Amino acid sequence: MGQAHVWPDVPAWLSRGLADLFPHEAGPLAGSGTSLAARLAEAERQGRPLRIKLGIDPTGSDIHLGHSLLFRKLRAFQDAGHTAVLIIGDFTARIGDPTGKSATRVQLSAEAVAAHATTYLEQLGQGQPRQRALLDFETPGRLEVRRNSEWLAALDLPQVIELLGISTVGQMLAKDDFSKRYGGGTPIALHEFLYPLLQGYDSVAVRSDLELGGTDQKFNVAMGRDLQRHFGQPPQFGLLLPILPGLDGVQKMSKSLGNTVGLQDDPLSMYSKLEKVPDAAVNDYLTLLTDLDLEALPASPRERQKAMALEVTATRHGHQAAVQAQADAAGLVGAGRSEGLDGEDGGLPRGEACDVLEASLATVRFPAKAFFLLSAIGICASSSEGRRQIQGGGVKLDGEKLSDPNLEFSSPAELEGKVLQLGKKTFRRLVA
Repeated sequence: MGQAHVWPDVPAWLSRGLADLFPHEAGPLAGSGTSLAARLAEAERQGRPLRIKLGIDPTGSDIHLGHSLLFRKLRAFQDAGHTAVLIIGDFTARIGDPTGKSATRVQLSAEAVAAHATTYLEQLGQGQPRQRALLDFETPGRLEVRRNSEWLAALDLPQVIELLGISTVGQMLAKDDFSKRYGGGTPIALHEFLYPLLQGYDSVAVRSDLELGGTDQKFNVAMGRDLQRHFGQPPQFGLLLPILPGLDGVQKMSKSLGNTVGLQDDPLSMYSKLEKVPDAAVNDYLTLLTDLDLEALPASPRERQKAMALEVTATRHGHQAAVQAQADAAGLVGAGRSEGLDGEDGGLPRGEACDVLEASLATVRFPAKAFFLLSAIGICASSSEGRRQIQGGGVKLDGEKLSDPNLEFSSPAELEGKVLQLGKKTFRRLVA
């Protein structure tokens, strides 16, 4: 993240991990109404919580830790008494955010977007106690879940033309992604110019006081400010967080790069991945994914790494599960070393050398093919992912590599007690 910026006029819970806050006025201007501190103070005097907007486009089914930074900050606003306005971009997801893309995105169906939105809300904690959920779905007045099809689907052509008249082609081409594509001769579809405008109109529709986003979303957040001015509303503040590096410590966390930790990862898988994060990225993970005091942690890089892995796992799964995962991970390493299984393919635990998590076969329909089995017991998000993992050579059963995704198991008895391994870190002992 580089050197931390000092934000003297905002509380510590808000400034932690903050990459940008705009507009930001400090010192003597703080009371002029142009700073976030001034708006926070005004809201407190009026007894009115601020409306904190975060928009998410459900273009996939899984949320990973890189996404969770924004939800953690949104939760911090909830805990401070403000109203989180979570916008499910069921309309904008069908266009696709062009940010970070070198080509026009494939447009999704309404059915696919709706299915993804359901899984997103489940992963964020809908239906769970607020103590265990990423967002507080329980406390009255702390969360609004809105779908932007509520207002965007109702826009008529004159209203769309009005939106288009607020921005210029020059402004759109100033957006880095569009600029690169235009300069490189890569086509830009006209509907892609609509995305920032529609996302910005969301801020008007919900009367946002502040919008959260990653540093790559500054253009879109600023567009929301422009549209609010146009429609006679006080413009929102923009609060941007860094992009979390992936498990390689270099590139951003991205499923397409295979360097993610999913919110649905089991405790052992999550801990095992996190304790191997490169030293250079550990402080970023500590700052952005935990509330730990960095100054109070041991100086040893390895101890900081373990403390981070334990705390992040505990935040998601609870302290007891995290401690057990830490012990299991140490057991896996010990078993691999003692049996000479610590090579390129990773060590498969055998016997009672470590406590491998169990996976029940009770809900699996037999006969079952191997690719279906992986999704049925929950170590792959879908059957198609299970097929890809087997075809890529990443799956073993009791130490033997599975090469045929269509290999069929006729009954649970064939699998009872065997250990299924995905990659180097995920193990499940199959039980009927």
